[in-house]
Amino acid sequence: MELSYEHPPSSRRFAGLIAVVALHAFLVYALVSGLAREVVEIVKKPLETKIITELPPPPPPPPPPPKEIVKAQAPKVEAPPPPFVPPPEVPVAAAPAPVITVDVTPPPAEPKIEPAPPPAPAPAPPAPPARSDIGVACPTQVQPTMPLKAVQERITGVVRAQARITGGVVKEVTILSGNRVFYNVVRNAMLAYKCTDTGQEMIATQEFNFKLDD
Repeated sequence: MELSYEHPPSSRRFAGLIAVVALHAFLVYALVSGLAREVVEIVKKPLETKIITELPPPPPPPPPPPKEIVKAQAPKVEAPPPPFVPPPEVPVAAAPAPVITVDVTPPPAEPKIEPAPPPAPAPAPPAPPARSDIGVACPTQVQPTMPLKAVQERITGVVRAQARITGGVVKEVTILSGNRVFYNVVRNAMLAYKCTDTGQEMIATQEFNFKLDD
């Protein structure tokens, strides 16, 4: 390892001046003594030069190890929805304008007012049934029997009844008066009568006398 000593600036200048003077003196001596040729030949030879480089400064301390860079995971990017494609426009045909038709009808003719026909005559009320003797109207008769209750209780009396006769048959029997204990036997007896058909309705009244034999 070579060490170089640096002189002060004034010493360097002085030493350089001495070297220049010595060099000139040497060149003059060489020219005089005939050594110039040898010097020229020596100068022609390649000169070896050594360059003394200054020592490089000490290397800087190594940098700290780089911190481990944790790569952040990129968020999952969902696929974007498909672009909205509007449906094709369907041309709507304009509806034809409605055809307005005007029906011109002549005014109705004035109705002729005719006099109302005379009302039909009311039907004649039915003729009241003819009243007849029960013996003539109904020649075949059935005699009512004495009720057992009347016999036991010694009940007697007269019962008056009315018969409606149509077509030779007794249709209805109405009790007009008398004790109620005799109503059923009187009604049953008169409904069994055989009467004469005169072609019209007849009303006949009959009395029944109920008495007990001593």
